[in-house]
Amino acid sequence: MGFFDGLMGNASEVNIAEVEKEFGNLLASTERIEKAYKLIRDMFIFTNKRLILVDKQGLTGKKQEYHSIPYKSITHFSIETAGSFDLDAELKIHISGGGMLEKQFNKNLNIYEVQAVLAEYVLK
Repeated sequence: MGFFDGLMGNASEVNIAEVEKEFGNLLASTERIEKAYKLIRDMFIFTNKRLILVDKQGLTGKKQEYHSIPYKSITHFSIETAGSFDLDAELKIHISGGGMLEKQFNKNLNIYEVQAVLAEYVLK
């Protein structure tokens, strides 16, 4: 991921092996990481069972908060593709109880691929 993309609030895909090494202790015994994306220091990780959001806090980022959202809690999701002059694509995830997550991706990332990961697990 380029520094400029991070400053603009865009996320880029991260190598799964690196994510497993750093966050493997968060996984259940039957859980595996499917995709992971980084937004400056924060991450969101798609596993075969849930979406994990990693919020790194403070100047050093040593303090971290982890949010776990089971796919069955996702009631609705949408994507907005990048246009000719847009710099980003968007993913919106609605969670039961009225919450919503909104993430932006740089236009080099295939937003359809991200949507496909969600669709695979949410629509089971």
